[in-house]
Order: sequence, then structure tokens, then C-alpha cells
Amino acid sequence: MANARFDTDLTEPQWRLLGRLVPPPAPRGRPPTDPRRVLDAILYVVKSGCPWRLLPKTFPPWQTVYHVFRRWCGDGTWARLNDRLRAQVRAAAGKRCRPTAGVLDSQSVKSDPHGGAVGYDAAKRIKGRKRHLLVDTLGLVLGVAVTPASTPERAGGLTLLALVLGWLKWFRHLWVDGGYAGPEFATAARHHRPRLVVEVVKRSDTAHGFEVLPKRWLVERTFGWLMRHRRLVRDYERTETSAEGWIYVAMIRLMLRRLA
Repeated sequence: MANARFDTDLTEPQWRLLGRLVPPPAPRGRPPTDPRRVLDAILYVVKSGCPWRLLPKTFPPWQTVYHVFRRWCGDGTWARLNDRLRAQVRAAAGKRCRPTAGVLDSQSVKSDPHGGAVGYDAAKRIKGRKRHLLVDTLGLVLGVAVTPASTPERAGGLTLLALVLGWLKWFRHLWVDGGYAGPEFATAARHHRPRLVVEVVKRSDTAHGFEVLPKRWLVERTFGWLMRHRRLVRDYERTETSAEGWIYVAMIRLMLRRLA
């Protein structure tokens, strides 16, 4: 049992990529828990969807793993790891490290009873939370914001853009769906990036059933990638920061699998 390994564990090449990016241990205090095994445990949780207290005993104590996960949610470590790995994936694909265009959309998911803030999305008939996602043209996450499901798409989208456009210096083109149509959204978005072009990709009025829409399919594919992680199939998190952290963890896992 002590030597049990899981399919979600980091391989040696993956750990060489990620290990040099994780924050160093504190210089004082108790000897640190092996960071690789902590990351293995977090990747196991995001893929399997198991509760913290049911984490297999082959991993470090669940309290330790949970503490690291929450600390990295609060200090932005997960987002920074996502950014560093995304630059490497883009470079491997022959893209510039700094994206110039992206796609914005949202996804409503049901919430498990957890005491956190939730809302009701009348259009989707879902009580839970809404994930606002901005991805590049490879479908890699540039930013995420989680809100109650009752949050309008425009409001949630602007909240996300306010967070990320400050450091996306080269960002010039944004594709959105009809939920973000209207001059008010475009004007508010250009407040953060004056040269930004907001292009609405609408579904044809004559279309019936499923239809692949230009550019919008990129973010839909990303949502599909995320939903293959059981922790993200439903919203189990009491806080929005934890919900956002799991999205970054899932993307980190996907990008590591591409790189090594």
C-alpha cells in the first residue's frame, strides 16, 4: 500500500517541469512535506473528485494537502503556475508567449449544499455558480472568475476582464457570444484595453440543433476538458477562490500532459 501509485501522479519529466516553478519551502519551522507528493494528492482529488477526508493514506495527511491548496488559492500561486505552463505550451505550438486574442464565455454548474454563496440561473434552470472563462486560441485558460449563477454574463465577463486585461498587454481581439452583445459591454471592456476589438459570434437564426460556431467552439472545448475532472462536474466549494483554484489545477494537469 505504501508504494501504491496512481495514474494522476506526476511523472519524472512532469515533475522536472513543475518542480522548479513551485514556491520554495519556508526557511524556518517544521521540515516541509514532500511537495511532489502534495501535488500528486491535489491532482488525484481534481481528477477523482474524492472528498478531502477520503484522500488515500498513501498521500500526506489531508489537512496538510488542503492547507497547501488553500494557501496557493489565496496567494495566486495556481494562477501563476498556469501562466508559466501556458507560455511553454504556446511556445511549443509555435505561438507567441503573449496572447493577442481570446474567447470569453460562461458555464453554470449545480452546487452541492456547502454553505457558500450561490444563485439561480433562470435561463439554464440551475441553482449554483457560474464560471466565467477567458481562453486563448489554443483553448488555454487566461483567466477565470466564479460568481453565483444569478450573475448576468455581461457583469461576470467584465469582472473577469478587469482582473486580466491589466497584464495582457498585447491583447487586441475578443470573441464573445450573443449574451455579451451591446455597446455597453464593448465600451466597458475597452475601458481596460482601449484598442480592444469585441466581436460577437452569433448563432444563425435558421440553424437547428447543434452548430459549431467560429471561435466560440474553442472555449466550449475547454469547458469539455474541465468537465472530465470529477471535482469540476459539480460545484463543491464553499468559496469562489477554491472553485477558481480547481480550474487552474485541472488546466495545469492538462498542460503538463502536453509538455511531458
